[in-house]
Amino acid sequence: MGSHSLLKGYKVSVATSRESDQIICLLKDVAKWLKEQKVDQWGFLAGGGEDEEIKQAINKGETFIVNKDGEAVATFTLCQQQSWWDQHTWGKLSDEAIYLHRLAVRPSEIGSGLGKIVLQWLETDLKDQGKSTLRLDCVRDNFKLNNFYLSNGFNKVGETDGHSLYQKSLL
Repeated sequence: MGSHSLLKGYKVSVATSRESDQIICLLKDVAKWLKEQKVDQWGFLAGGGEDEEIKQAINKGETFIVNKDGEAVATFTLCQQQSWWDQHTWGKLSDEAIYLHRLAVRPSEIGSGLGKIVLQWLETDLKDQGKSTLRLDCVRDNFKLNNFYLSNGFNKVGETDGHSLYQKSLL
C-alpha cells in the first residue's frame, strides 16, 4: 500500500504501531467533540474501552492515517473479515465485503470536505483491488453522520440495535 497523496496536500498511509498513540488521541478528541455536540456515540471509546482493539487493528495493518503537514487529521479502519461487532449488527456473512470502522476526522477539519475526500480515496483503492462491497454502521440518532453517508452514495439497508446499516457497491 505505502503512502498515497490525496487532494489538497493530504497523505494517507497504513498506520504503524508508532502512530497508535496519535490515532487513539485523534479518536478520543472526536469522541469528546461528539459528546459536546450531544451525540451519544463513542462513549466507550472515549473512556479507553477500545484502546486494545484499536492497537490490534493497527498491528494487523487494517488502520490508515491521514496526515497534513505531518499532523494526523483523519483515520479509518478497513476490515476484510467481520469483527464480532459486524457479526452482531449484520449477522454472520461470508461474502467479500469490506467493513469500514472508526472513520474519524479531526474536529478542526469537520466541514472541510475531508471526510468525503477520504471516502472517495478508500473506495477507489478498494475498487482497484477488485473489492465490490463496502459496509459500515453508525449510530441511528447521529443525523449528520447518517446524512453524510447517504449523500456519499451509501444505501441504508437496515437497522440493528440503534445502528443504521449502510452498504455501497463499488463496481
